[in-house]
Amino acid sequence: MWMRGGTSKGGYFLATDLPMDVAARDSFLLAMMGSPDIRQIDGMGGADPLTSKVAVVQASARAGVDVDYLFLQVFVDQAVVTDAQNCGNILAGIGPFAIERGLVAPTGDVTEVTIHMDNTGQIAVARVETPDGVVRYDGSARIDGVPGTAAPIPIAFRDTAGSSCGALLPTGNAVDRIDGIEVTLIDNGMPCVVLRAADLGISGTETPGALEVDAGLRTRLEAIRLKAGPMMNLGDVAAKSVPKMTMVSAPKDGGAISTRTFIPHRCHKTIGVLGAVSVATACLLEGSPAFALASRGDGPERVLRIEHPGGEMSVVARLDEGGMVASAAILRTARKLMDGVVFA
Repeated sequence: MWMRGGTSKGGYFLATDLPMDVAARDSFLLAMMGSPDIRQIDGMGGADPLTSKVAVVQASARAGVDVDYLFLQVFVDQAVVTDAQNCGNILAGIGPFAIERGLVAPTGDVTEVTIHMDNTGQIAVARVETPDGVVRYDGSARIDGVPGTAAPIPIAFRDTAGSSCGALLPTGNAVDRIDGIEVTLIDNGMPCVVLRAADLGISGTETPGALEVDAGLRTRLEAIRLKAGPMMNLGDVAAKSVPKMTMVSAPKDGGAISTRTFIPHRCHKTIGVLGAVSVATACLLEGSPAFALASRGDGPERVLRIEHPGGEMSVVARLDEGGMVASAAILRTARKLMDGVVFA
């Protein structure tokens, strides 16, 4: 099934419909997407990392969990398929897909689907509208980066801190310094390096296209990223898609913070779901590069609107008594685009 999940798009497969052997599976997925080729002209990929994604789904044997979800990023211009990261956008389509494929039975007008994210060991709970026992895709919910409206799919995350790096702050610090630049190395669902746009010599309001052609900026960001990898317990990240590099600046449109994110070598046209959760958390860490720039609100529950090139993404953060983020939820939408047979 081909689906749009949040601001991404890709193929959703039952695990039983793919080869069990990892090498054979990856070979099929590369051929299916048309990689490696910058246009992916001989496959289903859309010549962009955001449209070259795969979800592998199966019924879960875990207590209290409905389905297991493995996310695979198929590189566009390299013969690489990686499970080194999660994807919160593709996650938005997992609940509808599981119901469509009969892995989860509808339970009324709204069906909760509990999802184990194999990449990181996290649990997410998606609420899917199912009037008359059928997944509803049309609705009035709007998310930036997607035209029109659709049915809302609220997703609550459990135990996201340190999902890939072993700790929310893998170095134990709210601020580290790499190549003379202050950074926050953080993992609240997505490993991110958060740093001030101004420290890189940009305003933080440039278009993704303008940033991608800035060779000097890209070289500096990659140098920092390669040094951040081992510090974040990720090892050598030269061939990995994490950590993401998020440059922050003061909000421009009434949000909490403005962002420009490299993922890691192309500038994201929006921001990833779990990346937004990590950045929102960084905004609440006193002394971090994001803290002084952010409009943080107050109270035990805060809505932090993370601005990005395509608009904003709202993160609902609930804080514990110590002022740390205890849980985070986000609103996404999804749409079924095609159901059939794909060839490779």
